[in-house]
Amino acid sequence: MAEIIQERIEDRLAELEQLERIGLFSHAEIKAIIKKASDLEYKIQRRTLFKEDFINYVQYEINLLELIQRRRTRIGYSLKKDEIENSVVHRVQGVFQRASAKWKYFRMELMHAEKLRKEKEEFEKASMDVEHPDYSEEILKGELARIIYKNSVSIIKGAEFHVSLLSVAQIFDFAKDLQKEIYDDLQTLHADDPLTWDYVARRELEIESQTAEEQPTTKQAKAVEVGRKEERCCAVYEEAVKTLPTEAMWKCYITFCLERFTKKSNSGFLRGKRLERTMTSFRKAHELKLLSECQYKQLIVSLLCHKFLREALEVAVAGTELFRDSGTMWQLKLQVLIESKSPDIAMLFEEAFVHLKPQVSELDLLCKRLFVIAEDNIFSFLFSLQESRPFSVDFFRKMIQFEKEQSWFRIGNQAKRKYVFGE
Repeated sequence: MAEIIQERIEDRLAELEQLERIGLFSHAEIKAIIKKASDLEYKIQRRTLFKEDFINYVQYEINLLELIQRRRTRIGYSLKKDEIENSVVHRVQGVFQRASAKWKYFRMELMHAEKLRKEKEEFEKASMDVEHPDYSEEILKGELARIIYKNSVSIIKGAEFHVSLLSVAQIFDFAKDLQKEIYDDLQTLHADDPLTWDYVARRELEIESQTAEEQPTTKQAKAVEVGRKEERCCAVYEEAVKTLPTEAMWKCYITFCLERFTKKSNSGFLRGKRLERTMTSFRKAHELKLLSECQYKQLIVSLLCHKFLREALEVAVAGTELFRDSGTMWQLKLQVLIESKSPDIAMLFEEAFVHLKPQVSELDLLCKRLFVIAEDNIFSFLFSLQESRPFSVDFFRKMIQFEKEQSWFRIGNQAKRKYVFGE
């Protein structure tokens, strides 16, 4: 136990040193914080655990955070804010999650209310007049769970925690009012968090737009209905990226489009709509330069898997424009050209060679990848090399180097020399 406590205290030393270095706390205050934190850690590491110890720990960290913020305001110092304040917030979340794993404050009360509601219903069916002090309307409606919810979100900030409570509340049909309250609070308190918009948008998939009697019955009608739901989701995302035009928000939007695009469907109409929405959202995000390299890769791979080569090439071209020093982006573009049986393979390799030449490891990786993905199309690839000459001296040196190191092709050396060097 002592080792665990010592490790946790050491984890926060960098943060405490920063507080002392920037003048927010004195050396004596830092020593007092370490002592108090050690005591609190000891109490939540004991064999017998008590809720009060976790609550006290959380409250202490919250008070510490508020004190840091007040002192920042007083001396007008805002640097190192993320490094210090975020670590405190993460620690609070960790402590609270440990406590909630043992004592489930919210789910337990909802389950208790559900149990009482079922008992009351059974007594009423049996026409039994049983007085029970727990059968108050407030408890049956989940008022205790609501109190726990309010207390929890006042302690633990952030949309992620808020959404987790909402997910629990949605399990219980009788808690509709509580669900609505949590949902409304989520939008009010965390309107600047991409996770909130992502949740609100995806929720459209669960909302039935027709009554039970009017539900679509044919496959075509069902596909149209799914398409409408997805359109509503994208309408929310469109509003989101206007309100919150950040890379994180666009990532949520593109991720949703990719998920729906890769979802299997026998409906050509639905597949076409999903491709259209994916490419439209991608083009908008690309214009704003708000997509990461990873997302370009994901999109190219998805399009290749579904044999949308024209669209894959469009994304690959955009990706290599933005990330010219990425060997992986050039590899993916090369793969698209090979699968498209494009005559521009050699020209692309020459272009990639120019950009990646300063990066020996990236260039080596590209060359090796070239021979791997071209192996099934070797004759068309070698022919394109022959037709696209002349190449630079560096290009031939690199080819000769790899030729000496290992054999990537299934055909013999004589055929390779004939097609590559024109012998």
